[in-house]
Amino acid sequence: MPDIILGIDPGSRVTGYAILTEEKGQLIALRCDVLKMAHMDDHSDRLKYIFDQISGIIRSNKPTACAVETPVYGVDPQAMLKLGRAQAAAILAIKNCDLPAFEYFPKVVKKAITGNGNASKEQVAFMLSKTVQLPNEKLKNDATDALAVAWCHYMKGKRGIPTGSNKTHQNNKKSDWADFIAKNPDRVKGI
Repeated sequence: MPDIILGIDPGSRVTGYAILTEEKGQLIALRCDVLKMAHMDDHSDRLKYIFDQISGIIRSNKPTACAVETPVYGVDPQAMLKLGRAQAAAILAIKNCDLPAFEYFPKVVKKAITGNGNASKEQVAFMLSKTVQLPNEKLKNDATDALAVAWCHYMKGKRGIPTGSNKTHQNNKKSDWADFIAKNPDRVKGI
């Protein structure tokens, strides 16, 4: 059975998602679409919608792994909080279906696809169009972003780069407490 990767670009008004697989050496985007919640006034209703829809997408497409873009910055702290909650709703749906969830920063995704962590959305979309068999319809930006996250996860696994850590830091270095302690034993104080 081929790997099927669900990529998610979480948002509180629009959440992109994409299903990526490989058949006979060709990467194929089985689905690329968005969940629209702008018409919903209550933020908690949006979160429930994300959770329910992602759960349904997982049940109907049976992915083997899920990759989620991590929001990293924003001008408005309230907007960042809402983005973080949208990401949490998606990750909770993934974990509730007993699947691994892998997080990728936008710069890591862009660099994996274009070689440039500051690439534009247009550059990312262009590279995806050259490497993935896409659906015939024009993809929405958030759907393209979700496909980019899925593609990044797929390529990380294919290149032999470990993806066992559920976080991939912007500079591609392992980023957890065990690693920090191992590298800085003099900074750890006993109680």
